[in-house]
Amino acid sequence: MAIHAQLPIQKAAFGNTADGQAVDLYTLTNATGIEAKITNYGGIVVALKVPDRQGKLEDVVLGYDNLAGYLTRTPYFGALIGRYGNRIAKGRFTLNGHDYKLAHNDGENHLHGGRKGFDKVVWQAVESQGENGAALKLSYLSQDGEEGYPGNLAVTVIYTLTHENELKIDYAATTDQATVINLTNHSYFNLAGRGSILNHELRLNAERFTPVTVGLIPTGEVRSVKRTPMDFTQPTPIGARLDESYEQLILARGYDHNWVLNLSSARLRFAASVAEPTSGRVLEVFTEEPGVQFYTGNFLDGSITGKGGEVYQQRYGFCLETQHFPDSPNHPEFPTTVLNPGQRYATTTVYKFSTR
Repeated sequence: MAIHAQLPIQKAAFGNTADGQAVDLYTLTNATGIEAKITNYGGIVVALKVPDRQGKLEDVVLGYDNLAGYLTRTPYFGALIGRYGNRIAKGRFTLNGHDYKLAHNDGENHLHGGRKGFDKVVWQAVESQGENGAALKLSYLSQDGEEGYPGNLAVTVIYTLTHENELKIDYAATTDQATVINLTNHSYFNLAGRGSILNHELRLNAERFTPVTVGLIPTGEVRSVKRTPMDFTQPTPIGARLDESYEQLILARGYDHNWVLNLSSARLRFAASVAEPTSGRVLEVFTEEPGVQFYTGNFLDGSITGKGGEVYQQRYGFCLETQHFPDSPNHPEFPTTVLNPGQRYATTTVYKFSTR
C-alpha cells in the first residue's frame, strides 16, 4: 500500500456575509499537487487546479476570486445544492397527505432549494486527514419549515481530495419528519481552463433521458436517446449537434436535461466522461445516484466577470450534477426522494481527473 505524506489543509479568512457571519476558505492539496479550494459558505468549490498532459496546473472550475462575487450574483457556481437539487413544478408537492408550498424562484417553479438554499448558508467545517487524502466535513441543520420543507434535516457533506486525483463527495442526512431530499454539487467545469467548452468530448452512460416541457419540468416520459442529439453513448463533442432544431434543445436553449444512468450492479458506477483534446485533461464522474443533469451554461451571457477578470460567455462551462430526477415528488413513477425518520440518506459522487 502506498504511503502518502500528510499535506496540511490551509485555512484562511474569506470575508463575511451580509449579516456578519465569518466565512473561511480551505485549501486541500494531494500528493500529486492537485489543489481544491472550498469555502464553508454554500460548500462552494471555489477552485480546482489539475494538470494538463504536460503537467501544467490550471483551474478548471468557474467562479469568483472573492466572496463578494458569490454574495452578489452567482448561477450556483460550485455550490452544494439542497434541500432539493433541480426543479419542483409550481413549488408544490404532497407528502403523506400534506400539501407543501415552496418558493417560486424560477418562474412559477421551485429551483435548487429555494431563495436561500444550502448554497447560501454558512456550514460548520471540520478539517481532517485520512489515508485517502485531505478532507473537509461540512455540517448544517436545516430546520423544520425552512424554505417550506418539512422536518429538521441534519446534513453532512464530506469533500475528500484523494491521492488518486479524485474529488470525492459523500452526502449524508437524517430527518425527524418525512421530507424530500436531493443533494448535488453545481460546479461548472472547463477542462481547458477558459473559453468555449463546445470542443470537449462527452460520453454519458445513459441510453435514456427525461424530456421536459416549458419551464424545464419533466413530462414524466423516459425517452430513448437513439437518433437524437441527446445521444452521448459514444464520445461526442458537446457542440456537435447543439444547432439542430430538436425541440428539447430549443426549450432548454441547449442541454439542460436529466439523463437516466444505465443500471449497474456496482453502487458507485460510471456516469460520464469528458475529454478536452488540447490540454489532454479528462474528467470521469462516478455516482450512486440514478441520474445526472448535463448543463451547458445556457444562461451565461457575458454579464458575469469571474476569476482573473474572465467574462463568462454562453457555453464557457458545463455541469454534471449527479442527482435524483427533477420534480420527483410529483412523479411517483420516478425513483423516490422521500426520506423518513429512522432512515439515513447517504450517497457518494466522485469526480476523477487524468490526462491522455
